[in-house]
Amino acid sequence: MLNMDFTQRLVIDTLALDWVASPANGVNRKPLEREAAESGHVTSIVEYLPGTRFSKHTHPLGEEILVLKGVFSDELGDYPAGTYLRNPPGSAHAPFSEHGCVILVKLNQFDEHDLEYVRIDTNQASWQPVIGEMEILPLHSFKQENVALLRWNGTDAYHSHGHFGGEELLVLEGTLIDEHGEYPKGTWTRSPHASQHVPYVTEPTTLWFKTGHLPTKK
Repeated sequence: MLNMDFTQRLVIDTLALDWVASPANGVNRKPLEREAAESGHVTSIVEYLPGTRFSKHTHPLGEEILVLKGVFSDELGDYPAGTYLRNPPGSAHAPFSEHGCVILVKLNQFDEHDLEYVRIDTNQASWQPVIGEMEILPLHSFKQENVALLRWNGTDAYHSHGHFGGEELLVLEGTLIDEHGEYPKGTWTRSPHASQHVPYVTEPTTLWFKTGHLPTKK
């Protein structure tokens, strides 16, 4: 197992991690949390080299993807950088990338009743103003789980707040700062249930984040 104690706060510089070869030739990954070697709960940064194809496989408890670089594809379509995807429990596909790509992948973490397919090109979607320099782009909600992109267009701060069911984020651009430290582009953090912080930024900053999905009991 890797980083499966959800009561612990994690901060990982994904850009500093080495790529690890996967069983599929041409597919490399940077594991962030993993329940078992090739099954169960998994979160990884995954690289597809140009021309790489993955055999058709099933997602017992779903697959969640954010395309970070290049174009990710499967038999249903092509998904450029900035695309957010959800493949529900029991779904199957054969992914590939003609020219290569890098994606954030979360496997087997869905509620069994969360059966919606999601395909959102965040480059084309409309953002919603929040307060000050902050904008939000909601991506998915189910029960207490919420997924979105958050963007600050300039120097700004947000009020102190807590995370029921925890918070997970990946900094896509800029640098997020709070009382615990600074998190530049490529930083992945996971904060447990009932954690709190006061985030702010001093430059344009964008992050993917998810709340409400981590255990609320030990």
